[in-house]
Amino acid sequence: MTRYIIAALTILIIGLIVWWFADIVAYMVIAWILSLLGGPFMRLFQRIRIGRFRVGGNVAAVMTLLSFALIISIIVSLFVPLVLQQARNLADVDAAALAQGLEGFWQPINKTLVERGLIEPSNESISEYIRTRLVSNFSPTQVTDIFSAIIGFTGNLFIAVFSIIFITFFFLKEDGLFMRMLLILTPNEYQSQVTNVIERIVKLLTRYFGGILFQITIITVFVSTLLGVLQIDNAVLIAFFAAIINVIPYVGPSIGAIFGVFIAVSSNLDAEFSTVIVPMVTKVAIVFALMQMLDNFILQPFIFSNSVMAHPLEIFIIILVGAKLGGILGMVLAIPVYTILRVIGSVFLSEFKIVQKLTEGINGV
Repeated sequence: MTRYIIAALTILIIGLIVWWFADIVAYMVIAWILSLLGGPFMRLFQRIRIGRFRVGGNVAAVMTLLSFALIISIIVSLFVPLVLQQARNLADVDAAALAQGLEGFWQPINKTLVERGLIEPSNESISEYIRTRLVSNFSPTQVTDIFSAIIGFTGNLFIAVFSIIFITFFFLKEDGLFMRMLLILTPNEYQSQVTNVIERIVKLLTRYFGGILFQITIITVFVSTLLGVLQIDNAVLIAFFAAIINVIPYVGPSIGAIFGVFIAVSSNLDAEFSTVIVPMVTKVAIVFALMQMLDNFILQPFIFSNSVMAHPLEIFIIILVGAKLGGILGMVLAIPVYTILRVIGSVFLSEFKIVQKLTEGINGV
């Protein structure tokens, strides 16, 4: 009994420390994950030899970080011109003609809904409705609040990015530094167990992130191919954004579909609404519905069963818990964090029946 009380108190103290220094802990964990992803780059760069010169740890770490920056820059360079083009399209659109087109499409639907008693009759036109909502939702006070929030977010983001890059550099440069830091805080009698835990976590997370990369690749190819066949503009960029945002469980596909519809429509604002825009939106919606079936029934079961080795219902509940605790970010981090907790439980709390049931899939890792 004394052992369990001490263990519970230890876990409680660690939990309080993690909660109090949540930002710092998050920076270190993200940096550690980036160092895992950068491992292949490090090994590749350290094989480079030019005469007597051999790339050392410092140079390889810098080159790895530059590789990350290059990848991010390429992704950003793909999307920024698209966003700017859509902004120009929106600026050049004939608002009166667009409102008239929407009015012609909406009036028959509105009439049917009123006749069936589903909505109250209104003399307000589509253009008046849109103008009213814009005025009410974009008052000077709200614009000021939004601007202040953006400034605060930018400052916090800069601190976070700088901290993560700085920590990642040392994790890349000194292989095993993260493990050594944990072992310093670990009593001698538990060091072999902690080492075992970290090694198993690395294996499982490597599988998981490899599965996510595979998922992104398949979705990009699948969606871009279908959109291309259906002659939807910017098919590759819509597909790539959908694949990236799909990493957010359950919410991501909806965001991707909305983005795809927005890009498709804003690229053809001069087209006739009922004969061109509506069929186009229908095509995009069908493609995303097919993508969702592919992801739900093939990709996600494959990734979860072969990487984190957890039941789909178990994953669903964990994602809901993550959403409750941390919103969208919590949903993204739910599965990796749960994987880490399962490994820790399988080593230190294996005598409990519930832990045995939840960790039986990873015991062979």
